[in-house]
Amino acid sequence: MAHIETTTEGHILLIRINRAEKYNALSPEMYHDMGKALKRLNDDPELRVAVLYAEGKHFTAGVELDKWAPIFGSGNAFPVGPDEIDPMGLTGDRHSKPVIIAVQGYCFTWGVEILLNTEIRVAARDTQFQMLEVQRGLYPCGGATLRLPVEAGWGNAQRVLLTGERWSAEEAYRWGMIQELVEPGEQFNKAMEIATSVAKAAPLGVQGVLKATRFSAANPHDQDACVKQFMADLKPVMQSEDAAEGVNSFVERREAVFKGR
Repeated sequence: MAHIETTTEGHILLIRINRAEKYNALSPEMYHDMGKALKRLNDDPELRVAVLYAEGKHFTAGVELDKWAPIFGSGNAFPVGPDEIDPMGLTGDRHSKPVIIAVQGYCFTWGVEILLNTEIRVAARDTQFQMLEVQRGLYPCGGATLRLPVEAGWGNAQRVLLTGERWSAEEAYRWGMIQELVEPGEQFNKAMEIATSVAKAAPLGVQGVLKATRFSAANPHDQDACVKQFMADLKPVMQSEDAAEGVNSFVERREAVFKGR
């Protein structure tokens, strides 16, 4: 049985983690299947945004450690196939379209690190976050040491990474790590609401925003390079059919219908 399931709703790709009986613990197979889902998001021109969510009480309790132990012990990077996009965004190409995540209950270790590689995060108020690695003789290896200090602030990140202590959804929201805080059971609906808004927007513009903001985040002290990059990327978008449609719909006082070209 596949524990990563994909369906579509219009221009939205739904990626569901469905292993509730194991608290959605992530196996190597599930990691690869999630990577394949993200590759599908990149490659399918009809898809504009993804919603990543999980069945059951918890988003994920983390990894299925006994299955991952041989890979961790090898000291090698996590294998990502040619038909996959790394769910943590550390190896190879990254997803080029927005991913919105909805979490609840336990969101531990790799759950946190996958979340940090998404664009918009919705959490139920009962969500608990934890990076347990230092309590297991390890340290985070999926991007938390790179991204959490930026997302949550240096001191907040160090407190939870160095101790392995849990933090609440309210704390995550206050730090800026979470964008929407909702009642338990409402996280998927809120994520879909946001995804629907993204899917209605111009796809080339949305992808351009994602590319430009990532480049800027990676080059925070080189504004000239950031401006040069986004000006080069902006030209084909400004000359696109969708840009013309945006102007025409404004003049004609109607809702724009974008086609991604």
